[in-house]
Amino acid sequence: MKKFLIVLGILAFSYVGYAQNLKTHSVQVGESIESIAKLYKITPADIYALNPDAKSNFSVNTILIIPESFVPKSTSTKVVKELVSYKVYKVRRKETLFGIAKKFEVTVEEIKAHNKELYSKSLRRGDKIYIPQFKMISNQISTQILQKYTVLPKEGKWRIAYKFGISVPDLEALNPTMGLYLKEGQQLNVPNISETDKKVVEEGAFNYYTVKAKEGFFRLEKKLGLTKEQLETLNPELIEQGLKLGMVLKTPKLSIQNIATELFPVVSLSDSLVDFSPKKIALLLPFKTKSIDFESVTLAKSQLKRDGFINISTDFYAGVIMAIDSAKRLGISTKLEVFDTNAETLDLKTVLLQTNFSNFDAVLGPITTQNLELTAKHTEKDSVPVISPFVKTKNIYHNLFQTIPDEKWMRTKMVNYVKSDTIPHQTLIIYDAKNLATANYLKAEFPEASLLTSKKDKEGLEQFFLMLEDVQAALSSGRTLVFLESNNEGFVSNITSMLNAMNGVTTLKDADDNETEIERELFLMTTSKNRAFEGSNVSNYDLSNLQFQYPSVNFDSRFPKSFEQRYIIEFGTFPNKYAIRGFDITMDVLLRLSKNGTMYSDTSSFQTSYLENKFQYFLQPYGGYKNEAGYILKYQNLTIVKVQD
Repeated sequence: MKKFLIVLGILAFSYVGYAQNLKTHSVQVGESIESIAKLYKITPADIYALNPDAKSNFSVNTILIIPESFVPKSTSTKVVKELVSYKVYKVRRKETLFGIAKKFEVTVEEIKAHNKELYSKSLRRGDKIYIPQFKMISNQISTQILQKYTVLPKEGKWRIAYKFGISVPDLEALNPTMGLYLKEGQQLNVPNISETDKKVVEEGAFNYYTVKAKEGFFRLEKKLGLTKEQLETLNPELIEQGLKLGMVLKTPKLSIQNIATELFPVVSLSDSLVDFSPKKIALLLPFKTKSIDFESVTLAKSQLKRDGFINISTDFYAGVIMAIDSAKRLGISTKLEVFDTNAETLDLKTVLLQTNFSNFDAVLGPITTQNLELTAKHTEKDSVPVISPFVKTKNIYHNLFQTIPDEKWMRTKMVNYVKSDTIPHQTLIIYDAKNLATANYLKAEFPEASLLTSKKDKEGLEQFFLMLEDVQAALSSGRTLVFLESNNEGFVSNITSMLNAMNGVTTLKDADDNETEIERELFLMTTSKNRAFEGSNVSNYDLSNLQFQYPSVNFDSRFPKSFEQRYIIEFGTFPNKYAIRGFDITMDVLLRLSKNGTMYSDTSSFQTSYLENKFQYFLQPYGGYKNEAGYILKYQNLTIVKVQD
């Protein structure tokens, strides 16, 4: 009943915009972005602006959003031909080069250029000739001579644009078929400049930033912390050209290192609030209200119960409401606008197009990767912070705050924690085939470590177990730290039960039944605690006895009773992990905004900690912010305790 009432409440002030000056177009067989743009008298860039996913996902029946009343801006363009393929044509009786050229909408000279023999002999019936197939493109840069460039490994658009002194949109205009992501060996059109004029990307020495729409020097100073003069010193072309959309700027290298967390104080932002202006927050979640049958309470409850998106959204929303109430007690007023994405990209696009998000201080959500990226890209030009509650993305958006630390950082945190252990010990790494990369990483960090991998059958198929004698042989007396890296519950159960049996004083027998006592002190750990460690076949007693240690995003610290009581009064149930996360994230955003007036200032010099989650955002080398704050937890006496912040 709780979720039913919450969803009903959301309807009172949630907003989903519906296009007044937009229409949709369903892609038909044979259509291209260029032909559709021509049909509606717009440009391909206009379509991609409203449908960014069309660059990588364009097919028959794809739904595109098209502006109904669109007046394209006048631009200085040059239409050029790009050769894309050839058509082999068999000459028929009485056909001439002029007639064939007219038939295929090319010139006689273009046919001759690709059939050199036609310069010296006449066309005859039955001849097979190559007909060049061209694509018309709009070139928005100067009409200088172009050259072909071969894409190098891991080379992106911004690197090539920077190298040849053009903007990313210029590069895309020269190569309209280049795709969203570049591939090694791909051929691109680039300006034909000398080797000495090409700019070098200085790896490790500098960062590189791509200028967004409407960004001037004032906004860049706010975002990058660099004055106009400092940017011009690093990028002399700015003095002559000025700032341009898509221009790649060289910026000082950030010093982002894995520094021990104790160097960063955990602060309470409530003690340093200075900005008490109302905070405008947008919440984008898939409540799926349009799919719920509110005519039938029974049916509505059934839908709410079985839909995971709705459950997560309503619980997270409840936490947001609790945070807003708590912030109000500190003097912070919040204007919350809730948008139902319905877990559909088209609905989200409509919201983004019909809402002026530049007026918001922050956006919370969405909770799916595709919609998150779409939102971050749409709001990036206005530098509106987008806070990702749950998902991570490898794509770069300069306004995106990822609250979940990535696996690499968590793994490094665990390794650094183990390395801080100065008590003499041995190290054993046990892994399955899917975790070979992690095992190799650990071996590189702990060269003295022994390795054990799960057994395979005669056909080479992994069996996810080890024999007792294999593990015994790898364990001598004394203190041993055992890394277990696996996503298989059976394998985790097999190893933990054996390790527990061998922990402490055990008796070994040799071939002659002679007994020898051996004392071992075993500590179990992993760089990634996944569901395999939480399965019903895995004994918590074994884990506790082995003092199982692992990195974690959150720590269930048994939050204050006062919070629990307030939540129960408000929503009639106990808060779950999604509600707690909604509270922690929202509280952190509101307090950071009230301390600094922006999310972009002073993100990494301190940590904040709330009910179960902590936050410390580091600006990444190529843009965006990642939370690099977490815990090292340990099973102890059948409970979970914190051993390192």
